[in-house]
Order: sequence, then structure tokens, then C-alpha cells
Amino acid sequence: MPESSLIGKRVEVLDKGYIELVDMLPHPDTGISGDLAIVNAARVSFLGESKGEEKDKRLLFYLMRNRHTSPFEMVEFKFRCHAPLVTWWQWVRHRTWNMNAQSGRYTPFEEDDFYVPDIWRLQAVSNKQASEGEVDAQTAAQLTEKLAAHYQQGFQLYQEALAAGVAKEMARLFLPGFSVYYTWVIKTDAHNLLHFLRLRMASDAQYEIRVYAQAIYEHFFKPALPWTAEAFEQYILNAD
Repeated sequence: MPESSLIGKRVEVLDKGYIELVDMLPHPDTGISGDLAIVNAARVSFLGESKGEEKDKRLLFYLMRNRHTSPFEMVEFKFRCHAPLVTWWQWVRHRTWNMNAQSGRYTPFEEDDFYVPDIWRLQAVSNKQASEGEVDAQTAAQLTEKLAAHYQQGFQLYQEALAAGVAKEMARLFLPGFSVYYTWVIKTDAHNLLHFLRLRMASDAQYEIRVYAQAIYEHFFKPALPWTAEAFEQYILNAD
């Protein structure tokens, strides 16, 4: 996929979430690919200079294999992301991202904008912070029904507080905290994004952030930086 067609592309994630590429550096209008920007940064050269595809790709693979990371910082991705707070609670731990979030103090939350899981996972026995397996179908249906009722009541109380003139920053206390969807604008460079992807695409990462990491990698990172993705899979992702 041409890089120019990636900007503005939106991919749905979870039940109501999405990830959208807002901008990237180098911008596709420059005619310089992200992979070439990385290679030329390593050469301390002018953007656009190339020694041919074979030599360029060989250098990029050398950089990845030997963990020469700074050239990968020359490429940046900016996303708009709509995700539940349970996802952001994991995401903000990566302090290499620049972030600006929707504010519940200024913008009222929309009805039914709460995360409803497809499955209910069981607590892992040997890992206190992980899950494994699923609850049975009947119990799952009962839990989903109760969760929907909880959301409905919380949002009704939220609206009643707003109607009574309560400040939005206080009325939101009625909303179910971990499940409410927030919209953020987020930006990071390719080096730090690869670190995020290595950790959050792993099988032991929490599902609610893993699906966002997988969407970023498959729908945006790989099409924008095919050489980098290939080298990442060969030397980093599959080497762990």
C-alpha cells in the first residue's frame, strides 16, 4: 500500500474502538520512504540520496541486527486512537509517547461508549496479573447482561447530574471508570514504537492493548516500513 494512502486510514479495534494514522514523518508528499529516511540518517546524508535498494536494505538490516537505534528515531507516526481506559492504563506506562487526551471536563461522554468484552477471561493461576481460558457461555452471558445494566445505570446518573447543573468534571464520577472510551492523539518515533510493539504484541500482554498493537503493526507499520518490519521480525520479534 502506498504510504500516501495510509494517512487518514482508520482501523476498528475492539467493539467500539479504532486507531487512525493522522500523520507521519517523513510525509509521503516528500517522496522519501520511511525506510530510506532511516538509512540516510545512518549515513548522515541528505534525504533522498540512495546507494541502491540492495545496499540500502543491507544497511538497514545491519542497523537492526546490531541495535543501532538512533536512525530509527528519524521516522515518526501520529495516531488518533479511541480506546477504553483499561487500555490507556497500560499504554501510558510507555513514557516515550507524546499524548494529548480527550477531557471529560470539557466534552460530555457519549451514551453507550463503554467497552463490552466479547469473552470473559479467567484469572491465571500462576500469574497474578494475567488471564487464561474463558468462563462458560452461560456465566459469560449473565456477566455481559449485568455489565450492560451497570453501564446504563451509571450513564443515566451521569446525565441526571449534568441536568442538575453539576460540573462535567464531577458528573463523570458516575461513569464506570475502566471501561469508558477516551480519544487520544498520540505520537512516537519508529524506534520507540518497535519497543512498544515487541512488548504489547506478546502473547502475555493484556488483550485490550494487544489488539491495538497488532492493528498498528499490521495496518500501518508494516506497510509504511516494510524493510524495517522484516528486519524487526528477523532479529527482534522472533528472537525473543
